Amino acid sequence: MPVPDYQSLMRPLLEAVQDGQALHIREVSKRVAQTLQLSEEDLGEMLPSGKQATYTNRLGWAKTYLAKAGALSSEGRGIIRITERGREVLGRVAGRITQSDLQQYEEFQAFKQRTIEEKPTTIKLSVTETMSIESPEERLSSLYAELNANLAEELLQQVKERSPAQFERLVVEILVAMGYGGNVRDAGQALGRSGDNGIDGLIKQDPLGLDRIYLQAKRWQNTVHSPEIRTFSGSLTYHKATKGVFMTTSTFSDGAKATAEQIGNIILQDGEQIARLMIDYGVGVLTRETYQIRRVDAEYFEEL
Repeated sequence: MPVPDYQSLMRPLLEAVQDGQALHIREVSKRVAQTLQLSEEDLGEMLPSGKQATYTNRLGWAKTYLAKAGALSSEGRGIIRITERGREVLGRVAGRITQSDLQQYEEFQAFKQRTIEEKPTTIKLSVTETMSIESPEERLSSLYAELNANLAEELLQQVKERSPAQFERLVVEILVAMGYGGNVRDAGQALGRSGDNGIDGLIKQDPLGLDRIYLQAKRWQNTVHSPEIRTFSGSLTYHKATKGVFMTTSTFSDGAKATAEQIGNIILQDGEQIARLMIDYGVGVLTRETYQIRRVDAEYFEEL
């Protein structure tokens, strides 16, 4: 049989994990394929790009949307488990599960709304209203924003699961990709381990090191508050650095943001912003597809 669309895969996916076990997505994929009696030929069908199997792509999106709705939980690297909400969805929805069935959950609504708000021109409408008035190029923009929003969340989850040493290397590579620190070796030597799941040190802002930035990066779960920012400000003065960047895998409280703004020379980067930097500067991500949007060159025809 042909590979079902991603929405048609939502119910089989939930049913594959309804026993409550924490399973790797590879095992879930096998279970779903067996349930649907997909042949090797079906599983070998590729997307038009030829870079990924259609089944793998569609099952991945089914998992993503169910997770955004809280029907699945992440138990580690590639490990998923059904939640009570997932069981509720199975019991409530008869037959095929679609995005409309997930729309009643606030988490899913928030996820879809973020993709709309990230578009270059923000018009706050429902997903259905937006799709109905969008031009083809606007729809492509919407899909691009949705892909990036999902990618950012996946990246942040990966970052949070790294060890302190891995997080240190990641921060160094982000800084170098942005043009700071010279190269990975220079930046790595400039950083010193603080022993509290964080790293700090001086990073060159320019190739000659004439201007220096003091960095602190915390692989934390808890929110960063004002005292940490004030302590960081003192470190800037001690190290004779003119600017500071405080990076964390968690979030900053409103008080911490107000303190940094009042001090004036400290930039805050939370977990979501770190993920965005990774996307923007190509750290930990691969380019799967590249599309060129062509338009008619009116001047060309006028000059013929």
